[in-house]
Amino acid sequence: MKENSLLYKYANGNLVLQIIVGIVLGILVGFFSKELASTVSILGSLFVGALKAIAPILVFVLVSTAIATKQIGVETRIKPIITLYLIGTFLAALVAVLASFLFPTSLVLLDAANTNLAPPDSVITVLKGVLFNMVDNPVNALQTGNFIGILVWAIALGVAMHYSSNETKNVFFDVSTGITKIVKFIIRLAPFGIFGLVANTIAQTGFSALLSYGKLLAVLVGTMLFIAFVVNPIIVFIKTKSNPFPLVLTCIKESGITAFFTRSSAANIPVNLNLCKKLDLDENTYSVSIPLGATTNMAGAAVTITILTLATVNTLGIPVDIGTALLLSVISALAACGASGVAGGSLLLIPLACSLFGISNDIALQVVAIGFVIGVVQDSLETALNSSTDVVFTAACASK
Repeated sequence: MKENSLLYKYANGNLVLQIIVGIVLGILVGFFSKELASTVSILGSLFVGALKAIAPILVFVLVSTAIATKQIGVETRIKPIITLYLIGTFLAALVAVLASFLFPTSLVLLDAANTNLAPPDSVITVLKGVLFNMVDNPVNALQTGNFIGILVWAIALGVAMHYSSNETKNVFFDVSTGITKIVKFIIRLAPFGIFGLVANTIAQTGFSALLSYGKLLAVLVGTMLFIAFVVNPIIVFIKTKSNPFPLVLTCIKESGITAFFTRSSAANIPVNLNLCKKLDLDENTYSVSIPLGATTNMAGAAVTITILTLATVNTLGIPVDIGTALLLSVISALAACGASGVAGGSLLLIPLACSLFGISNDIALQVVAIGFVIGVVQDSLETALNSSTDVVFTAACASK
């Protein structure tokens, strides 16, 4: 591919700017020409179809690989950091549930009113559905998009292969790398998909869709800022018994800002390692906790999954009791830990959470597409929260 070719410039261009251009063009086409909007809507359908095809495989491969290739004999100082990772991610999901109840958001979902749903009438019904989905045939789970079954089988395979040979683990790693490259390719097509989706949505619903996106984004951003400046400092204070804000602000400044623009926790690992060294932390600990955190410490992803799921639930008029909300917090936290390391990876796990409420994949994937529309801000802030929190929790446990 020649460097001066249009294809090369697109493939290596700024994805955020490309998505913004797609959104603007979609608005213009949808507003001025419903006929053209109907024509270009095929781009959105193809994009959603590609996401629907890759999402089950992505979850299965990433989760099983993460468990199978986890290092054996990691020293005990890593355990309290992992504990904070898990607690922080769960609390993020729980705060997101509270934010969704305090500031309920509705979305504009095409054909949602004509969709046949079987919403659960109690948490017992939800648990029964979860249990039966857990023991689904793995091939059927992949074919039907049963993400709960996929998650269980991925964990089982990862545990079973945890003590396998290095050659076998390398195969897992190579397959995971290959799937991630496919996901990155699909994400690079997001501007075209978003263009078609926005054009079709504006043509059918007008600007009410954009208003709903704005409200949704405000809840997401507000919740993530609350996690960063309130919840995380409280966790650090309980752990260290000292003022947490100098550490939190330093991590946001030197890690969060960089992650905001790279939109990749994996790409921000070198920045975090350098920051840990600057903070004079134990190298034997942070050399393990930082790469681990880039794939398992996902407070921002938990917020995204929870709020978008509950926005969908609210739109469809499905009642949610306290027990179901707590179960959603647990599922969102677990799903967030398996989120892809690429931009927008957490969005692909929304169908997993939506399945708790009997919401079909067709509806859930519409919500994923909405996530990509607001992802210009949402995904950047999510990554900044995820990555900066890696250093915050590591520093809270690994100070010399």
